Amino acid sequence: MKNKIIQPDNWAPAKGYANGVLTPDGELYVGGQIGWDENQVFQSHDFIGQMEQTLCNIMAVVEKAGGAAEDIVRLTWYVTDKKEYLARQREVGETYRRVLGRNFPAMTMVVVAGLVEDEALLEIEATAKIQ
Repeated sequence: MKNKIIQPDNWAPAKGYANGVLTPDGELYVGGQIGWDENQVFQSHDFIGQMEQTLCNIMAVVEKAGGAAEDIVRLTWYVTDKKEYLARQREVGETYRRVLGRNFPAMTMVVVAGLVEDEALLEIEATAKIQ
């Protein structure tokens, strides 16, 4: 079996990248997701709103590959505003648990000067192990 491209149903096509790649041994690599919807439109310009949409986007890819939140083993966060992230920790935690439950994979956070999409306030990539 070869690697399989994972694309959630009804999502606008990714241009120049894959939203997810599932390897024959069940490793799922979720490309960096941002806070836009399936039509690549930002419904929120707020950090928490974009964070929730980003996590939902990750879950859409994981679920399309046959997985669940518990299968996510790593998240790498890229945020453009460290102060806002720190100031909103309670909301971050509440939103995280609402989408991913109490699954806490290995995580890294990197503060960046900007992202390719100007409206994006954060980007998160994920790795999952689908059994």
